[in-house]
Amino acid sequence: MKALLGALLLGAFIAGCATSPTGRSQLMLISPEAAIVESRKAYLTTVQQLDKEDKLFDDPLLADRVATITGRLVTEAIARYPRSADWQWSVAIIDDPETVNAWCMAGGRMAVYTGLFDKLKLTDDEFAQIMGHEISHALANHTAERMSRAMAINLGVIAAGVSSDHPGVTMTGAALAAKFALELPNSRTAEAEADQLGLELATRAGYAPDAAVSLWQKMGSLGGSRPPEFMSTHPAPENRQRELAELGAEMQALNPNGRMAAVHPVEIVR
Repeated sequence: MKALLGALLLGAFIAGCATSPTGRSQLMLISPEAAIVESRKAYLTTVQQLDKEDKLFDDPLLADRVATITGRLVTEAIARYPRSADWQWSVAIIDDPETVNAWCMAGGRMAVYTGLFDKLKLTDDEFAQIMGHEISHALANHTAERMSRAMAINLGVIAAGVSSDHPGVTMTGAALAAKFALELPNSRTAEAEADQLGLELATRAGYAPDAAVSLWQKMGSLGGSRPPEFMSTHPAPENRQRELAELGAEMQALNPNGRMAAVHPVEIVR
């Protein structure tokens, strides 16, 4: 039985290889399509709970700013990754002035916390860097990658799926993996990849690439005994600002005149 399980797991690993937009090899035991389905369920549950707690921020000026900047990024995302044209692009603005964080799930469902604006006093260019980074996680299928990592770690889930003749067992395994994986942080490799892709996305959309450096300078200046959630889930090595500055100089050639992209419709969840 162990030999059979080992062979099946090896086959799953081989069959699940994929390549990221930067050419990196990825483990994909869960398809990007399945990740989108599971992300949608998690997002709807989260939004419903936020609505019950009256945590959905509905300031018209901030909503318009978020929708405009994010919409320009989405325009470029769709141009570069046409498969994302059918995604349900949306943003929930969460009323939490103490939390400095943002995220984007598979399928284009996003959230930003008001603490980003209250504590960092973000320029439009800096906010574009944050959202470009988060959108890049979705474009690079990092959610599916995290789900696959969770499934690979939880050998019992895989064993249940591959050793049963019941057609629903494998999908149950995927759902269990998704439940845990949606809360897992991305790897440092995935974060570096999102840095590069997000910087490119924001530059193509018309935002200054050097804002990535000023953004992380602001992040670092927050200090305190506990780092902002955005930094804790986006590990920043000491040389990250230098790397972003070098990348930014290269990216400038992608849009030397700073042409602003058109604004793709993005739903603000209310």
